[in-house]
Amino acid sequence: MSRTWIQTAESVTPGHADKICDLISDAILDAILREDNYARVSCEVMVTTGMVIVTGQITTKCYVDITAVVRDTIAAVGYNDPTTGFDHNSCAIVVMLEEQSGDVALGVDRKGAGDQGVCVGYATDEGKNLPIDTLLMPVPAFLANRLAERLTYVRQTDKLTSVYPDGKVQVSVRYKNDKPVALTHVVVSAHHLRDADLAKLRRDIKRLVIKPVLDPTGLMNKETQVLINPVGSFVEGGPRADSGLTGRKITVDCYGPACGHGGSAFSGKDPTKPDRSGSYGARWVAKNLVAAGLAQRCAVEVGYVIGLNQPICVSVNSFGTGKLSDNKLTDIVNREFDLSPAGIIESLNLRRPIYAQTAVFGHFGRQEEDFTWENLDMVPALKAYQKKPVRKTVKKPAKGGK
Repeated sequence: MSRTWIQTAESVTPGHADKICDLISDAILDAILREDNYARVSCEVMVTTGMVIVTGQITTKCYVDITAVVRDTIAAVGYNDPTTGFDHNSCAIVVMLEEQSGDVALGVDRKGAGDQGVCVGYATDEGKNLPIDTLLMPVPAFLANRLAERLTYVRQTDKLTSVYPDGKVQVSVRYKNDKPVALTHVVVSAHHLRDADLAKLRRDIKRLVIKPVLDPTGLMNKETQVLINPVGSFVEGGPRADSGLTGRKITVDCYGPACGHGGSAFSGKDPTKPDRSGSYGARWVAKNLVAAGLAQRCAVEVGYVIGLNQPICVSVNSFGTGKLSDNKLTDIVNREFDLSPAGIIESLNLRRPIYAQTAVFGHFGRQEEDFTWENLDMVPALKAYQKKPVRKTVKKPAKGGK
């Protein structure tokens, strides 16, 4: 019996109130890492009408003008004119930062995890028969991020001058027998000038944003419902219309509803925090397992304890698609990957100012040079396991801790 269902994913543009916060948090992180690769950063931001609040814990040997970074980031997003409802020159900025707790620092100094947490990585080949490369991502999440990216591009390149920085998109995909077969709904909501011609804006968004991204997928058809600014005008946007917080769009950052996540934000955190580095490492593992043909889709879960220099658990769930049992796949992962916090940082070269670019359009499923967790460098080693027996790996007891 064939099985059909619909999965929906959303994404947002850089001018969305929550995404501004992610961008500012990661811009501050990058500014510090440029001067101090070993800084400890956990920076969170809130925005509301006319105000930005920066808080968190930072330990570093360098000085960074936090206020300047905040204003530059807001300006780069596009809020550089009071008519947009939020302006980088006139907004108030409150900075309330402290040093990292000495207790946490002690565990990190021993190369232990900078926090406890569960990290999840996911990959799927569900889009392999489509005429586009979905980079082993769930198709709805991948397409939603590409739409948000395209909407931002046409605004920034003046192809769509009536649009402001805030926007949200949503994509619904019908599946049959675990494969995407059609787009059922596409939603784009774009913040715009007060006197914009709404009918023209809708035509322009369909022509300049939706069609270039979705027509090549082969999933659009005459039954696909396209909804552009479905409630009508969208003249109040950004922080003026909605308060924002770092880490409030973590499902957008990850895989949409296709896979669970650890629940913790990535943005504003240096790589000693497993929330970030562990999730990147888990995606690296999952993507290489699928690319090597050991599973059609899989989720990799890794658990960390603050101060311990090894994960307390690693598990692979192939959802019944594995060429080997999940236990054997887990043994392979333990043998081939170093998922300790220090091991991931070294393997993926994470002590670099690369994080502001991750804050929008998804942390996964993008062909960016610095996104080392997307590399398929482990595929040759993993393919060998299709032919040879897997011996269980016995790991040494974890050292360190509080």
